[in-house]
Amino acid sequence: MPYTYEHPHPAVAADVALFRNRGGQLELLLIRRGKEPHAGRWALPGGFVNIDEDLEPAARRELMEETGLQSGPLRQLQTFGRPGRDPRERVITVVFIGYADDPGAKVRSGDDAADARWFALDELPELAFDHPEIIALAREAISAAP
Repeated sequence: MPYTYEHPHPAVAADVALFRNRGGQLELLLIRRGKEPHAGRWALPGGFVNIDEDLEPAARRELMEETGLQSGPLRQLQTFGRPGRDPRERVITVVFIGYADDPGAKVRSGDDAADARWFALDELPELAFDHPEIIALAREAISAAP
């Protein structure tokens, strides 16, 4: 179905901050970007929402495509939309947080992710986009959760 609008509009993405507890240490799942922008840097799994797709299913789809993992319940953390956060175009992302459904499941990279792996929260690599800000907020949210 074609769309024509008088005014430009942003792209919408859905990202996932997926955590697991391993031996009492909290870890975060990241993917290494296989494409520009920020090729080779680490980022949260996620991507663009399809035109006929709801937000949470888009987040779950991207998580599965890029890491091979599923999540238990997800909840919306926050929407991030600062102009310039993505050099390709105006991108607004809705970030979801959750815990790995099976914390021992094998991670495999796929789609446009060159690699996928778990990182201790205190040992995160250099991150792409505004993901340091997003992860800091996600970390606060899970620390405050009952």
